[in-house]
Amino acid sequence: MYRDTARLIMYGNGRGDSVLMKLSDIFRRISEDGSAGDKDAYVREIYDQVYRILDIATRYGFDDNLWQCYIAYLLATDENPFSVICEKVGIDREHEDQASVNEIVKQDMQCFYRIFHFDFTEIEELLSVKCFSILTNYRSLAKDENTYNKSVSEKVKELAGALAGASGGYGFFAAVTDFYKKYGVGKFGLNKAFRIIDRELGEMELSPITHTSDVTFSHLVGYEIQKQQLVENTQAFVEGRKANNCLLFGDSGTGKSTCIKAVLNQYYDSGLRLIEIYKHQFRDLSHIIEQVKNRNYKFIIYMDDLSFEEFEIEYKYLKAVIEGGLEVKPDNVLIYATSNRRHLIRETWSDRSDMSADELHRSDTMQEKLSLVARFGVQINFSRPSKKEFEEIVLGLAAEKPEITLSREELLQKANAWSVRNGGYSGRVAEQFITKIGSTA
Repeated sequence: MYRDTARLIMYGNGRGDSVLMKLSDIFRRISEDGSAGDKDAYVREIYDQVYRILDIATRYGFDDNLWQCYIAYLLATDENPFSVICEKVGIDREHEDQASVNEIVKQDMQCFYRIFHFDFTEIEELLSVKCFSILTNYRSLAKDENTYNKSVSEKVKELAGALAGASGGYGFFAAVTDFYKKYGVGKFGLNKAFRIIDRELGEMELSPITHTSDVTFSHLVGYEIQKQQLVENTQAFVEGRKANNCLLFGDSGTGKSTCIKAVLNQYYDSGLRLIEIYKHQFRDLSHIIEQVKNRNYKFIIYMDDLSFEEFEIEYKYLKAVIEGGLEVKPDNVLIYATSNRRHLIRETWSDRSDMSADELHRSDTMQEKLSLVARFGVQINFSRPSKKEFEEIVLGLAAEKPEITLSREELLQKANAWSVRNGGYSGRVAEQFITKIGSTA
């Protein structure tokens, strides 16, 4: 194994701390020491790396041959110049031999082919261990999908299966490049959504959100016109046509955030990704866009429950990024926001007057505030439903719950009484009512 890892070129950079490289170094030292080495020390080092493989397998729900799943995981997440370009344009099979980089990667894939099928028998017999035999025929405990990253799990298992059936280095090359073209590479290729994590020294990182809602538009009863507006705008975006930044505003509990989650699920397979950001992180917006602008995905930067008090100035960063800064916002980035406020920034009665005790030309300040919402080309209103619409939402949600056997009249009577006690008519109140009735049915 250590001879193959030493020969890696494109895939050998930046992997020094990986399980593969650590095990390779241990095996090299065992080979050099022979029987004179401290076997107990080597066993401890190997067990440390086996634990790391088990930890990765638990986080991503791997099963069967964990070693092969791990190698597939390495190949799926290695963002190098070749994999990133392959993600964008794929491989021209008719002319692939004309590109020198392809020959370099094929050599790497030949090494990975041998590593993927590495026989651990000699090491196990020498050190009197069975850990690798267990790893290569592993049966995990049954667990709920919410306990691991299903999105990554499914893709890596698919790649591991393709690699297991591949013949030699060229078969590996074909399987890996097909995977990059289909799904992409790294965290953006394997995950749906991301959040910003602040690191030390002021650094930030886009961290995957491992468990996202699987809600679809069918779960949101009503608001058909609003849903259609959002779908049309997003459809144009993922197809590479011109699209607008989008503001979903209106009463609380009317499904604005649900629509954003549904649109992500609907267009994820078309390359849509979502980055969730809070207003105290708006200073990082330019840095975020810099990270994603050259990737082969469409990114929605998502701001939930967006609003600003009069003393808050973060909206100025947002205005500059959307329109107005020197750098043009890339075509693969849009901004979607939800808010209970139509104009996002809190207004006072003094904003409506050009006279103020402490400021001349008060209307200029008001125009500065209103200029933010004007940068959202699509503005969709989600208003509180009427009683009739509320009842339709209740009936629609109840139809998906076979355990609810109340008559129509009794169900609506209870729903209306529930709404009086719990905040009035809204989709959220209707969903909470159905949850309550379903749990006691």
